[in-house]
Amino acid sequence: MSAAPDPNRSPIPRRTWATLLVAAATVTTAGATGLLSPDDAAADAARPVHALQDELDALVADDGFPGALAAVRGTGGRVHHLTAGVGDLTTGEPVPVDGEVRIASNTKTFVATVVLQLAEEGLVDLDAPIETYFPGLIRGPGGDGNAITVRHLLQHTSGLPDYDDVVVADYLAVQHRYVEPHQLLDIALARPASFAPDTGWEYSNTNYVLAGLLVQEVTGRPIGAEITTRIVEPLDLDDTYWPHEGEQELRGDHPHGYYASEPEAEYADVTVQDPAFGWAAGQLVASPGDLLDFFTALVDGELLGPAMLAEMQSTVPAPGSAASGDEAYGLGLQTFTLSCGGTAWTHGGDIPGYETRGAVTEDGRGVMVAVTALPTAVEQIVHVEDVVDVALYE
Repeated sequence: MSAAPDPNRSPIPRRTWATLLVAAATVTTAGATGLLSPDDAAADAARPVHALQDELDALVADDGFPGALAAVRGTGGRVHHLTAGVGDLTTGEPVPVDGEVRIASNTKTFVATVVLQLAEEGLVDLDAPIETYFPGLIRGPGGDGNAITVRHLLQHTSGLPDYDDVVVADYLAVQHRYVEPHQLLDIALARPASFAPDTGWEYSNTNYVLAGLLVQEVTGRPIGAEITTRIVEPLDLDDTYWPHEGEQELRGDHPHGYYASEPEAEYADVTVQDPAFGWAAGQLVASPGDLLDFFTALVDGELLGPAMLAEMQSTVPAPGSAASGDEAYGLGLQTFTLSCGGTAWTHGGDIPGYETRGAVTEDGRGVMVAVTALPTAVEQIVHVEDVVDVALYE
């Protein structure tokens, strides 16, 4: 079962919304990678599948999420897919197994990976000021491009102010609105900087809007195309894609995503939305299984060489980065401290309609969990993170 909430845990992140609802639970398991002996298969399945299903059911029955879905891999390599709740509150249809969800800020890890690949190719210098690539772009109260480096962007140590609380102050009013990345920068840079570069840590979507523009500047190609050719296609992530400009509907099987502005308010179906407010900070769509494959391949060294992976995993303290306690943040990758001891690697994402949490270990274990509404209480966030911990518990 989930651990009791710690009263000293961080407050609810400001970029989460949503509400509660109770629904029925279902379970499916599917898929295997590699060959397993009967003993390996039994050990691989026992705790992750049964304990994880109980936790998913509790997210629906106790925390009120409409639906939940997960992909979990044990040390034997076998992947199980589980679901709970309903995928459509109107029809009562079940949550599709390994359905597509909006993965929000997990997009940042994809973008950071591309930037680090470009650094390996000599096209980006992690310690060069942003002014090198965008002369005169970063000026004003929000920051100075001469003092902010590429590393600061990827690490959230730039001090650049965020824009998201401004653009989602009335989310339903902008649900279908398209914006350009430079409009997001204009909103952010009109605000005062949070701190001088490299003197603090604060999560800011603005950092990754700039990182996406950097990729486009040095490659001459759209950030979505670079993510596709460098990551999605090589890893055969069939359910992962960058939505086209103006694309609002999800392409494949998916659970509906729901939004409410306050607890106990009636849900609005926000499955159809324009993700442009996320852009390189949060626009991608993927299934839990694809997300698990991506993080596993990344940590296993399939996407970056040893030196650059070490750069990515070189962390700084990141206060308030998780509901279950402070973690450390690298270059688009965050630690996840396991209750059984040790550390896994993660990111996470929040967008109206969906929250995703997961982690992978260096011995090949991993889990990705999605719920179809965002929490309004810190206990709910903790419970989603606890599901990840249970799946990786040894």
